[in-house]
Amino acid sequence: MHFIFVICGITLTALAWGSYGPILHEGQHHLGNDRIKPLICVGLAYLVVAVIIPSAILIAQGKLTSDWTFSGISWSFIAGTCGTFGAFGLIVALTNGGKPWVVMPLVFGFAPIVTTIISLVTKNLWSQAGPIFYAGIIMVVAGAVTVLLFAPKGAPPTKAAHAKEPAEKVAQTEPDARPSVMETLTGKKESENK
Repeated sequence: MHFIFVICGITLTALAWGSYGPILHEGQHHLGNDRIKPLICVGLAYLVVAVIIPSAILIAQGKLTSDWTFSGISWSFIAGTCGTFGAFGLIVALTNGGKPWVVMPLVFGFAPIVTTIISLVTKNLWSQAGPIFYAGIIMVVAGAVTVLLFAPKGAPPTKAAHAKEPAEKVAQTEPDARPSVMETLTGKKESENK
């Protein structure tokens, strides 16, 4: 029975966090691409989902006032702060032209590596990590880099000067260079940023 709850929890997290970036990006767009307003909305969602609902459940179970410890509160507060800074980091990336289909795979590619390193350090598990484990970490990094370099760019903006020219002539005059990392991440040409 516990296995079913584990699978359901993983599925819920994957669906929620996988939806987070694109939905947050859309919300930012409707809030004038502001960096702070979306974070306030995320905070309000945390208040409802992570404070009010669990409090109601604990009150119903008669557990709201028991088993609170300073260390438990401190570590949990730090975890919540990390989550909030993560949300802020996403907002900064998306507000500055990062595309959700590029930003989110990079975040979810590198976040497990951070989790792994923190766990290895805090649990002192370095001696148990073998070559296959390190190969897996290298594969995760390689996957994130591959996503960054080969992410879909979307349709290039059409230029008024090219609107009347035949497609063959435009193709001959346009350089066929691979985009830079910043161009891939933001979807903009570096010349547009200058």
